[in-house]
Amino acid sequence: MHLDTPAIDLCGDVVVGRYGGRVSAGANKNEDGALVWCAADRSWEFALIIDAHYSAESAQLLLEVIEGEVNGITESLSGPMQSAFSNLHNLLLSIFTSPEFRARCREVEGEASCLICARKDGFLWWLSVGDCVVYLLHPDLARLGQYALNQRSFYEWVGNRNTFDLNVPCYTSGVRQLGRGTNTIAMVTDGLLECGRRPFEDPAQLYKAITKGSNLATNVESALQKVHQERGKDSATVIAWSPYNASAG
Repeated sequence: MHLDTPAIDLCGDVVVGRYGGRVSAGANKNEDGALVWCAADRSWEFALIIDAHYSAESAQLLLEVIEGEVNGITESLSGPMQSAFSNLHNLLLSIFTSPEFRARCREVEGEASCLICARKDGFLWWLSVGDCVVYLLHPDLARLGQYALNQRSFYEWVGNRNTFDLNVPCYTSGVRQLGRGTNTIAMVTDGLLECGRRPFEDPAQLYKAITKGSNLATNVESALQKVHQERGKDSATVIAWSPYNASAG
């Protein structure tokens, strides 16, 4: 559960940081989830981050269902750039809106916010349900005060309470071109934001913490140590990587 002590793992060039919260602040469980797949030739990455509530059952369900679609997801992202994201988007929506998945959601205890991102070539796609956040960190954007790609959406979940059971499912999705040079993509659960004096609710502070120097793994670990220092009770998970984009039109 990584209570009190952050853990850092690597999947290719992607850093996964996990922290279960501070025990002395009341932390006793970790209901976050994470999944990362990377192409061997570094042409794409696929990442899922989950913040479950009341139990980890909704996170386990999402991980199981997405892992079961590895072939379709890999095929989508390995295809032509012009159709990769639309194929991925349609595949995931067909899964989430299916009667089988929705029935399984009604059987779990609790629900989850989930955020899915995919990077291919010089572009980033995302689909978000709930209040996890993805940041595209680049100096040109930071100078203009642009950091987050999505807005936190409260009272929106997948699980026992399920946005895909609505007459019109609610979620956000989009595509952005990466800036020229090095970009840093950072996906976070709310435990990184809602701790102590909440330093990382200011995206400029998060930008400085994640992009300083050249060691992304060290930066992610330092950010999670800051959550510990701020007596964070909630679990905090970070998925981050720094793709290089040779050109931006």
